[in-house]
Amino acid sequence: MKFLDQAELQDAAECLRTLAHPHRLRMLQMLFTGAFTVGELAKACGIQSHMASEHLRLMRDRGMLESQRQGRKIYYSVVAPELHDILACLEKKYDMSR
Repeated sequence: MKFLDQAELQDAAECLRTLAHPHRLRMLQMLFTGAFTVGELAKACGIQSHMASEHLRLMRDRGMLESQRQGRKIYYSVVAPELHDILACLEKKYDMSR
């Protein structure tokens, strides 16, 4: 069995800290179904757009998301497909996919 080294464990812990917020988990659930704007994600989370933007910025800065401008709108999408396994584990544990 191979164990992660200290640097890999540090990166894994940072990833989990980034995901450890209900709004970011909801956004991630949505983004695995397609690209969404800040406004769409904010509405789904019941928060203001500037708060959604901050959550999205954090995930983008951590290499989880990318943004693409289409006209006047910016769409976000997932660029780290391995996060789906983490989300699926949580959905199974807490039945989030209802």
